[in-house]
Amino acid sequence: MQIPLEVTFRGMAPSPSVELAIGHWLSRLEHVCARIQRCSVRIELPHRRQRHGAQFQVHLALTVPGREISVAHDPGRGTSHEDVYLALADAFLAARRQLLDHAQIRRGDIKRHVA
Repeated sequence: MQIPLEVTFRGMAPSPSVELAIGHWLSRLEHVCARIQRCSVRIELPHRRQRHGAQFQVHLALTVPGREISVAHDPGRGTSHEDVYLALADAFLAARRQLLDHAQIRRGDIKRHVA
C-alpha cells in the first residue's frame, strides 16, 4: 500500500537522497503496522552557534486507526545528530516502538492504566 507521505525541510535545502531514506524507513514501519494511513516528516536544521556541527531535529507524525503517533526527536546535550540519516533512524526507531506498543494495547496484551 502506498502511504501518503509529506516531507518538509526547514533551514536546509530539500534532498532527494534524504527523501529516499525516509521512504525506506516508512516501508520498514509498514512491516510493523500495515494500517498506517499517513506520515508527515519535518527535518529542521536550527540556526544555532555551536562548537560542533549543526544538530538536526526530526519531527514525525503517523496516523493509524484510533491514534496519531508523534515523535519529536530533538538531540539533547551529549547526543550528536550531526548526521541527518542518524537523526532519521533514531526518530523512526522511536516511532516503531510506539507502533508496537499501540498494537499490543489494541490486541489486549497490555492493559492501560486508567487514572
